[in-house]
Parts: sequence; C-alpha cells; structure tokens
Amino acid sequence: VAMGVFVLQTNAAQPPIGPEYRVGGFVLGCQAYMFHRFTAFEAMEKTAAAGGKTIEFYPSQPLSPDDRTTKVVPSASDDTIEKLKAKAKQLGLLIVNFGVVAIPKDEAGARQVFEFAKKLGVRAITIEPSADQIDLIDRLIKEYNIGAGIHCHPKRASHPDYKLWDPNYVFSLVKNCDPRFGVCADVGHWTRSNVDAVAALKIFEGRVISVHLKDIVESGNPEATDVPLGLGVTNVKGILRELRRQKFDGNISIEYERDWENTVPDIAQCVGYVRGFADAEGKP
Repeated sequence: VAMGVFVLQTNAAQPPIGPEYRVGGFVLGCQAYMFHRFTAFEAMEKTAAAGGKTIEFYPSQPLSPDDRTTKVVPSASDDTIEKLKAKAKQLGLLIVNFGVVAIPKDEAGARQVFEFAKKLGVRAITIEPSADQIDLIDRLIKEYNIGAGIHCHPKRASHPDYKLWDPNYVFSLVKNCDPRFGVCADVGHWTRSNVDAVAALKIFEGRVISVHLKDIVESGNPEATDVPLGLGVTNVKGILRELRRQKFDGNISIEYERDWENTVPDIAQCVGYVRGFADAEGKP
C-alpha cells in the first residue's frame, strides 16, 4: 500500500483514489485560485478542459455564473456543498482539497472549517497556522480524519517574522503530530525562497499531504514569474521522481499564476508534462 494511502487509512479508512483521477500515476488537477477571475463552476470546467482530474477549492470564490453571491466558504450551506459536488461529478472531477484557508483561533471557528471539509468530501485542507494553533489542529485532524498540510509563501525581507517558508521550521511544528499533519509542498514558493524543493520533500517523507506544483523563471526571487512545467528553474523532474520514490499518494494541484484570463492552454501543457514524465520514466 502506498505510504500516503496508509497514513490516511489509520483512522476510519479512506479508500485509495481511483485511476480515473490520476495522470501519469499521480492524483493531479488544479488549484482553483488560478481561475479566481471566474467562478468555482467555471474553475472546474477549465480544469477538466485542461485535462486535470481533481480540484482544490480556495476560500471565497463565487459559486457559479448564475449565483455570484454564494461563496465557497466554511459557512456555506449544505445546498451549496451539494451543488459543488454535483458539478464535480458531472465533469468527472474529484474534490480533493480546500485552501489556503485561515484556521480561526477559537475552537468553534476551527471546527467549522473541518466540518465543511468533511461535508465537501476532501481528504485534506491547506493552511498557514501559527505555532499556538498546532495542538488544536492536530486534535481536529484525528477527530475528522482529514489531513492538513502547512503551506508556505515566499521568504520576504519585508516580513522577517514569517517562518513558514523554511521547511525545517514547518517540520518542527508537525513532527510530533498525527501523521496526517504535514506539509503542502509549494515547490515554486520553495524555489522562490532559494530552498531546494527535492531536499525539502525528503524532510517531510511520510508527511507530504499535498503539492502545489509550479515552475518559475528564477530561484531566490519572491516575484519570479510562473512558466509551464519544465521551462523554468524548478527541478520538476526531480520533484516528481522524489514523490514517486516516497510513494506519495496525496493530490498534486498545478498552479500557473499569470495570464489570468486564458490559462487553460498552458495548464494543459503542464498536465501533459506530468503525463510525459510518467511515459518516459515508466510505471511506478
């Protein structure tokens, strides 16, 4: 059994994700924020058009072209959640994740996020918590059987107190927690922070919950531009090889944050890169 699946099955087992939601063996799709100028329904349509098989929602996206007042938020009604699930099913997509979501400091607010995630059917949420929230989040992970991956934004001189860019610091937060508490490996942001993404993945072996997969033009520059996978300086091939070596079975969300109005062709190229990697490297 792949490590990711085994970890997620330690409590009220979640079944393995089927081959219909995979590209090149990886559970692969899009982070809806790439389509933040559109609605959640349109984000799913564009993901499917690009060849993605999964969707990771982000907070506050309008629901649909017909209903822009309803938002994808933890306080969403059961009716809204059912509409999202029905649309995903219609398009053959699996809803895998929700984030980056801020976990409220109070337990009732934090619980609402996990409750929403449970109803949505996701396997994990993506968060940027403070150190004093770790114990509460760890407890809710166990209770709801939902993983949580700590995400990073790039290191910036203007925010010296921000530490989540540092994989060693993030590991120090989760190392004694439930194995479903780990990292959302944003490999592009790691590269922007001059962090070796492959080395960082090794730190979190067994705790890589999800991946935000992007390629950028320059290492060490927090403003570096995104490019299609394989055309920048991010070691995408090495990252995919390391994920395969770890038998990673969480979701990979492609991120391509530029040309906001017409990203589908470039995202399709990114999906094709992952498919081509698997074709070249052989089946795991």
